[in-house]
Amino acid sequence: MAANAALRTGAFMPNFVSVILPTYNRSHSLVAAMNSVLIQSHKDLELIVVDDASSEDIESVVLGVGDTRVKYVRRTQNGGAGAARNTGLAHATGDYIAFQDSDDIWLPNKLERQLQLLASLPEHVRVVTGAKIVYYGPTRTLQAPPPAGPLRIDENQLVRLLTENRISVQNALFQTGCFPGTNWFDECASANEDWEFAIRLAQHTTIYEDIEPVVLGFISADSISMNDRRELIGYLRILRKNRAILRQLKLQRSMLMIGASRYFLKLGKRSTARKFLVASFLDNPPNIRLLISPVVKRAMHLGSWRPNRAGA
Repeated sequence: MAANAALRTGAFMPNFVSVILPTYNRSHSLVAAMNSVLIQSHKDLELIVVDDASSEDIESVVLGVGDTRVKYVRRTQNGGAGAARNTGLAHATGDYIAFQDSDDIWLPNKLERQLQLLASLPEHVRVVTGAKIVYYGPTRTLQAPPPAGPLRIDENQLVRLLTENRISVQNALFQTGCFPGTNWFDECASANEDWEFAIRLAQHTTIYEDIEPVVLGFISADSISMNDRRELIGYLRILRKNRAILRQLKLQRSMLMIGASRYFLKLGKRSTARKFLVASFLDNPPNIRLLISPVVKRAMHLGSWRPNRAGA
C-alpha cells in the first residue's frame, strides 16, 4: 500500500483511490457494479476486482469492460469476502482505500463527496462512512444505517460500535494507514465481518459518519445477511475476539449476547439461546424483562423453566 496521504493543511494532497471489489460467481451483476465505480466524478482511481475462485468465467467479464484502470486478481481458493478484500488490499497502491460489492451500485459522486469531507475534517479523522439505500424487492426500501443517531467524532466510538454497527465498508472511504497492515478482515467470519472490523478500526482512528446515501444495495437470495448461521458465527467471533474489552463493558456484552441468542433461537437451538439470555441478564439485570416476555417464553419453552442457584 502507498505511503500515507500528505498533511491536509498542505497545498497538495494525493487523492489516488484504490477500489477493491471482491466477487464470487456474480457475473450477472458485476459489470453494473464495476461501471458505477468507473463513472465516478472522481476519476483518479484503480479498480481491483478480486475473483474469489469463481466457477464462472469472471476474468472475461472483467476484461470485457475495457478500462485500463481495472486490475483482475484471481484467488486459487475460495475464502469469502474478508479473505478476498485482504487479497485486494495487498495489491492496492492508493492514498485511499474503498470497497465495492459485486451486487451494489455506487452513486456517481461517492468518492468526490467523501474525499472533500475528509479534507475538511481534523487530521485524526481518517475514515468517512456514508449510508446505503437498501432494496428488499420492488416495493420495500430502507436506509442503512438509519439516519438517526450517527457516530459522533467526540464520543467513545468503540463503546458505541460494540452494540451497533454503523459501518458498511462499501459505504466508506479509508485513508491509507488508518489501520495497520493489509489483513484488515477476519477471514474466518463469514458474516458481520464489517462490524468486527469496525470495532478494531475504532481502536486506531476516528470515524466520521455522513448520513447522506452514497450506495444502492440489493438484497438477493445469496446475500450473506440472509444466512442466519453465518450471522450467528459473526456474533460469536465478536464476543470472543473482544473478550478482554467486554469484561469491562458488561452492558455492551449483554447486548451482544442477546443478539446471539436471537440467532440461536432462529436456528432452533432453544437451550443455547436460553443460556445466552440468562448470561445477558447476569451482566445487565434489566434484561430480565426479556426472560418474562410472553413471546420469548413461548418461543423458548420457558413456561416451567427456572434458573438454578448458580444462575445458569
